[in-house]
Amino acid sequence: MPLRLEDYALLGDTRTAALVGYDGSVDWLCLPRFDSDACFAALLGRPEHGRWLLAPSGRVRPVARRYRGDSAVLETDYAGPEGRARVTDCMPVDGDHPSVVRIVEGLEGRVRMRSLVRLCFDYGVTPAWLRPEGRRLRAYAGPDVVVLDSGADFTVDGGECAAEFSVDAGGKVAFRLAWRGLHHGDPDRPDTAELLRTVSATERWWREWAARCTYSGEYREAVVRSLITLKALSYSPSGGIVAAPTTSLPEQLGGVRNWDYRFCWLRDATFTLMALLESGYEREAVAWRDWLLRALAGDPRRMRIMYGVEGERLLSETELDWLPGYERSRPVRIGNAASGQLQLDVHGELMDALHQARAHGVPPDPDAWRVQRVLMDFLESHWRDPDNGIWEVRGPRRDFTHSKVMAWVAADRAVKAVERFGLDGPAYRWRSLRREIFREVCAHGYDADRATFTQYYGSAELDASLLLIPSVGFLPADDPRMKGTVAAIERELLGDGLVRRYTTSSRTDSVDGLPAGEAAFLPCSFWLADNYILQGRVREGRELFERLLDLRNDLGLLSEEYDTGHRRLVGNFPQALSHIPLIDTAQNLAGSRGPSRLRSGDGSS
Repeated sequence: MPLRLEDYALLGDTRTAALVGYDGSVDWLCLPRFDSDACFAALLGRPEHGRWLLAPSGRVRPVARRYRGDSAVLETDYAGPEGRARVTDCMPVDGDHPSVVRIVEGLEGRVRMRSLVRLCFDYGVTPAWLRPEGRRLRAYAGPDVVVLDSGADFTVDGGECAAEFSVDAGGKVAFRLAWRGLHHGDPDRPDTAELLRTVSATERWWREWAARCTYSGEYREAVVRSLITLKALSYSPSGGIVAAPTTSLPEQLGGVRNWDYRFCWLRDATFTLMALLESGYEREAVAWRDWLLRALAGDPRRMRIMYGVEGERLLSETELDWLPGYERSRPVRIGNAASGQLQLDVHGELMDALHQARAHGVPPDPDAWRVQRVLMDFLESHWRDPDNGIWEVRGPRRDFTHSKVMAWVAADRAVKAVERFGLDGPAYRWRSLRREIFREVCAHGYDADRATFTQYYGSAELDASLLLIPSVGFLPADDPRMKGTVAAIERELLGDGLVRRYTTSSRTDSVDGLPAGEAAFLPCSFWLADNYILQGRVREGRELFERLLDLRNDLGLLSEEYDTGHRRLVGNFPQALSHIPLIDTAQNLAGSRGPSRLRSGDGSS
């Protein structure tokens, strides 16, 4: 049985990521990329679907774990009847071969340890062909080749590589598991001293990266940890940023809302870009913009809502029937059928992100403006079209209010590109479009009787995405229509102090007809805190923000949602879209130049 999500730590090398539990088991790892097939898939099944356990023998629980300062190097301390030991885990950032390095260090007395490695490729369905050679093990399965270098003698039996060894105080035993690919040579065999240097270099790389953060407020620890998490979810060869390193972690335990998030959502990536810009990370913004231009190459009018980490467009969805799912939550899916949806809000988010990049002094690229012109041509003709909305509903398309607001944002940022940055474009036409969208949204997306914006035109439903209206500058937070919307969301979507995404019926989702049931969506609660701050209700905003901070696990990580009934994190983990608004809200609390104030002050109706 996999652990609770709170019990996992993230390891990352800006190419792929692993989840390792407090029990010392790496239960999830895809090599060599985030969206590659998993060779450790116990997270969605059982140990026989692949894992790497490195821990004391017997029933010894850890006494402490932590990241080494501002890094992604993990330390876990264990105490047993005869001594104490520490396991240090990391994924080297600049290695030629994606790898996991694990070092056991004796702290006191003597501790009996064990390493159990079961490599099972293709998400746990294809056992590896294991070829031992001294303390090196090669594992093959078709094009996949993984090399394990062990600091202890091991045996191979039934597809599992097992090592039993003892470590005394001051002693160190090191392991490395590296992917090399079918047509690449083996990595050099490292000794313990070399792997210790690798860990130190990895820690130093992360510390130097984190030191570039310009935020210095009272929540710096939480902000920096969230920034490190976002960096770990970036794919450095291309500049793409994945939504999460996992697939099919359920929105409700035992439910069917289990989606693959190992792709680059344009929406999530643009939110990430703005969080990075506000925190001083211009280089990441340039890399993301270059990734975007490559992904949209050919015909930007055919823009997808998500791409593979290198810009792949075809992300077909498949169900893996051999995996029982996390806590029996099925189906397990890879790929994502939502990639073919129409989501008009993405146009606004892209236009806003590129506008904010210019405003922050990111060096201009003429190709970016050419792409924006094409996107505006598309939007002028299609902004009235119904779409699938921000929540990627798999039911009928509708005139979602948030989507129309973001179409307004696209027109607004296009106008400002001409007015403020001197770019060439029909500003008079875009001003007219901006005015037309604004009037329509206020006429058809607002319920005057209930004093609230609604989920879609003519609907009685509420939607927490409406909380973004002030942040993007469509209306100020103290506008009576926004105050009414916040009050309605407090009445109908706020439960146990956290916000649900939208109204659902008792048995089925009111939007797409799937079985009802999901937990509180954490980004929406941060958005409510932002509204409190913008309305001058700073104490309430701070209290909600600090409650959200308390939901992080002991390492500062958040998933997509929080189940208040079971009091645990649910959904894909860790989730970029939860860490992004954490950064934004902390900055909003810091003073007059938080991201919501900067963006909201940038708009006009």
